[in-house]
Amino acid sequence: MYNNYHQVQNGEQFYMDMQQSERFDQQHMKAEYEDSTPKGPTTAPVSAEKKKRGRPSKKTSDSAEISDEQEERKKKRNLNRFDGLSVEEVMSRTLPDVIQENLDILIIGINPGLLSAYKGHHYPNPGNHFWKCLFLSGLSDKQLNFLDDTSLPQKHGIGFTNMVERTTPGSKDLSSKEIREGGKLLLEKLQKYRPLIAAFNGKGIYEIFCKETFGVKAKNLDFGLQPYKIPQTETVCFLMPSSSPRCAQFPRAQDKVHFYIKLKELRDSLKGAVQNREVEETCYTFDLQMAKEDAKRLAIKEEQEDPEYESCAGVSSETNTETKP
Repeated sequence: MYNNYHQVQNGEQFYMDMQQSERFDQQHMKAEYEDSTPKGPTTAPVSAEKKKRGRPSKKTSDSAEISDEQEERKKKRNLNRFDGLSVEEVMSRTLPDVIQENLDILIIGINPGLLSAYKGHHYPNPGNHFWKCLFLSGLSDKQLNFLDDTSLPQKHGIGFTNMVERTTPGSKDLSSKEIREGGKLLLEKLQKYRPLIAAFNGKGIYEIFCKETFGVKAKNLDFGLQPYKIPQTETVCFLMPSSSPRCAQFPRAQDKVHFYIKLKELRDSLKGAVQNREVEETCYTFDLQMAKEDAKRLAIKEEQEDPEYESCAGVSSETNTETKP
């Protein structure tokens, strides 16, 4: 038994030695195989950290190049748009008022846009709805364009001004102080020239003017005839949606014609009652359903191009992104 026990022990020890030897041989062979395998850049292990560091730097570099290219294209586009003038040079220009005493209607914008300052005329953007609405409402007897702005006081009793004189790419570029001071200058202008109707082209303009002039914070403003007159005058205030195509509530010309029709009716009523210029505001409230019916009846198609109007503008509606008056 003792011999058998030692034989068993020796057998087990031999079996364990064989397993260790086999494991050693397998590991050795694996190490030799890995050493003999060629390691190129495509097979070399890359740590997650290196990937993380490498990719953003390349992306950042590409983004910087794209940003520079876009900026360069934008500069070239602006130079072509304004015949070689930079945006800064155009912004240095001002847009003169078209105004005289005793006008029927004085159209009031917030400030000149780049295209207005460059052209030297009011509402020159082909995408702006002002001139189309003026004709479709009957305020002008034929389709006019921005080149006709200086003739409107004599022919149609309509003039133009802005609350702020400084030219900017957008109204967002104006400071609150500029707008408040502009409102004071506008008040002086209205008291001097005394138009029959001060027509505010946009709700935001009138909100500021109302607070500064009448001391009333306008809430839930309705379009149309307003309850306040310009101090020391008989001038009434009329609020219209902005003629810009960016007006979210009324994005198309046919959406706005109704308000121009009501402006014409108010003018005719005031001119027909010279001795008594008091107007009942309830006669000039607005019904959006009626506005839609007016648009449908007039069958205005914004999609149709007007080659004559586009040629007068001197720019294409595709490249011109300015929508400010």
